[in-house]
Amino acid sequence: QGPLVESGGGLVQAGGSLRLSCAGSGNIFKVHTMGWYRRAAGKSREWIGNISPTGETHYPDALRGTGRFTISQDNALNTAYLEIDNLKVDDTAVYLCTAAGVWGKGTLVTVSS
Repeated sequence: QGPLVESGGGLVQAGGSLRLSCAGSGNIFKVHTMGWYRRAAGKSREWIGNISPTGETHYPDALRGTGRFTISQDNALNTAYLEIDNLKVDDTAVYLCTAAGVWGKGTLVTVSS
């Protein structure tokens, strides 16, 4: 499989929204479940959720209850998305996507108060 490339990170004010993208190659998202993770400074990697090739999404209980994280994908574009609403300072982290054992390098999201 080819590389995964995340984009869309940056500096955002608390309360704002952001949509991150994960671009793949070939039919990676049509065949494999993809996942989003994040890694904040000084913390272990945290699973945010995943999406199957059929579009079924799963989120950890802790994040599902917030309703702030939405994963989607456009198979025609080989791209998956992570939308984060009502951003909080604690959302500051490097966000990474993965599929078929391949990991992107991540995109940094910094949320200012």
